[in-house]
Parts: sequence; structure tokens; C-alpha cells
Amino acid sequence: GTSTGSTADVADLLYEQFGDDIASEPIEIDTIQGSVAKTFEQYGALVVGTPTWNTGADSERSGTGWDEIYYGEMQDLNLVGKKVAVFGLGDQVSYAENYADASGELYDVFEGLGCQMIGHTSQDGYEHEASKAIKGDKFCGLLCDAVNQEELTEDRVVQWVAQLKEEGILDGSSSATPEVAAAPAPTAADEINVVKELEEQSRILDENIMTHSGLKNDSDSFTPHHNPVTGRTMWTSADGRTCYYTVDAPKVGTKLSP
Repeated sequence: GTSTGSTADVADLLYEQFGDDIASEPIEIDTIQGSVAKTFEQYGALVVGTPTWNTGADSERSGTGWDEIYYGEMQDLNLVGKKVAVFGLGDQVSYAENYADASGELYDVFEGLGCQMIGHTSQDGYEHEASKAIKGDKFCGLLCDAVNQEELTEDRVVQWVAQLKEEGILDGSSSATPEVAAAPAPTAADEINVVKELEEQSRILDENIMTHSGLKNDSDSFTPHHNPVTGRTMWTSADGRTCYYTVDAPKVGTKLSP
């Protein structure tokens, strides 16, 4: 939202600098109230901007639609990890002690939602005395002054977009990669235990097969057919109507069929 059009002008410059193959056309915040979540979630990263009209106010300093959703609709958004960059406009001479204050609030709200804030810029080249947009020793984002330094706006936009690209804005959201702990290599004792367990499971399986089928492992009534490749033995009845499989090879002395 903007009254003089200066914020919209900077938004247009940013859009042109990114290119329409990367960025969407600028969106007026007033037009998406009630559907902010749906709008924001479709983008991998956000570049948001605001003017400052309620100079010196503790909150709702923009005088735009942002003030209507900061502490209501926006608090229900899930934007954790999304990269967000802030830009703002103000008059650094007439309001030297409150230069672009609303940009600081815009930054604070998105940061409070767990966003990854990028695009901080140097205070060098400005004539302000104080600003709520200062975070540490830098501005929270790109600050422009269409009243006193309009001739610097385009160059500042070009430099800032290049900075945002270097900071990975085109990479979208970021999230920490969980540390993966490698499993220890099995010891010889572990391997022996595994073999024993498999042998025991095979024996139990064979017994279950014999029990439920009413058969007995009798070489006189069943003929073994051992497959050395698979390690399995097929036992067939004398009449050829019944068979079952075992994992172990036939015991020594058992007559194998050809």
C-alpha cells in the first residue's frame, strides 16, 4: 500500500531487475487481505516493502494494509525458514529521528514468524539520525528516499538485487539438514549370531511346515531335490502330489534324486 506511489515505484524497479522469469508482478497488500497465507505460500521467497506514515508510533507504523494484518491474519502463517527481504521508503531529512521506521516493524513481524531474513544494507550514504529499521549496525533491508535521494534509488536497487542473489534468495526456503549418525560396522561375533539366528528360524519353519501338513521328514516317503545355488531343498512325496521346501541341505547319507 502506498499513497504517493514511491513504494510501488521501487517495487516495479525490483521486479524489472529480477526479471519476469524469476519474480511475480508486485502485489498490493490491500488486495490480498483474507488470503495472505494462500498468496505467500506459493512463493519460495518474499521481497516485501512499506512506506512510513505513522512516524514515531510504537506499532502499525506503515499507514497501509500491513497494519491491518500484522498482529491478526499474519500470526497464523507458517513461513518458518522462508527467505524474506525487506525494503522501505522514508524521508531521512524531515524525519531524521524516525527514518523509515515502518520497515523495522515489517522486518520484526516476518522474523517473528521464523523467516530467514536477508538483504541487510549499510547505513553509509544516508543523513538520518535514528531509525527503528536499524538492526545491529545495518539497515534491515534496502531503504530508499524518494524525497532527498531519488537519483540514487535505481543504483541501490541494482546493487541490492545482486546482493540478494548472492545471499541465495533464488534458492527458496532453507532448513537445517539433520545430522546422520553412521551405524557401527558389525563384528565377527555379530555375524556368527546372525547366522545362528537364521539357522534356528529355518529349523522352526521346517518343523511348522511338517506339523501343519501332517508330513514327516522321512527319506523313505519323500525324496529331496537340493539346489546348491539357492541352498533350498524341495521334498516330493512318492506319488508326486505333495512337496515342501527346506533351507538346509539334506543330511549326509540322505539319498538325493538326480
